[in-house]
Amino acid sequence: MHKTLFIAIFFLFLGNTVVFAQAKTVTSKTAKDSLKSINIDPLTPAKAAFYSAVLPGLGQAYNKKYWKIPLVYGAIGTSLYFYIDSNNKYHQYRDAYKRRLEGYSDDKFSYLDTNRLITAQKFYQRNRDLSALFVIGFYALNIIDANVDAALIQFNVNENLSLQPVVYPDAVTFKANVGLTLNYNF
Repeated sequence: MHKTLFIAIFFLFLGNTVVFAQAKTVTSKTAKDSLKSINIDPLTPAKAAFYSAVLPGLGQAYNKKYWKIPLVYGAIGTSLYFYIDSNNKYHQYRDAYKRRLEGYSDDKFSYLDTNRLITAQKFYQRNRDLSALFVIGFYALNIIDANVDAALIQFNVNENLSLQPVVYPDAVTFKANVGLTLNYNF
């Protein structure tokens, strides 16, 4: 066993020797860098974030992702609607509770007792506050989305570098196996 290993290593080194026969003219080929062909502007993410901060959805329009604009306005608009609705109902129950404390019971909530008015007031106050948090959260998410999308749009994404999921059958059990294929071409 040691002899065959020694002989294999010997032939490995013998096969890797460099022999100079004739002078060869060297022609150099330069590979075109795919990133140099694309003009990268480092301020693009900042511009997109600024535009989205000024007017929600404008950063998505700057990134040419027009399909996101209705999603932005739908999320912010729905949250704003629930904020306004909960705020109006909170003030109705609060005004009814204040009138109840003054001794009047001729409002539209005359069928509710004082404890129910307090409970409804707390319920709508909590919903109003949560809706305000959702409005702020969706506004911030709009800015973050425009910034990240503008940063990622500058990356070179083509078939030379790809990661693809692969499903292949097992040779023995014929069950499906899942794997990843990494392709890297020059």
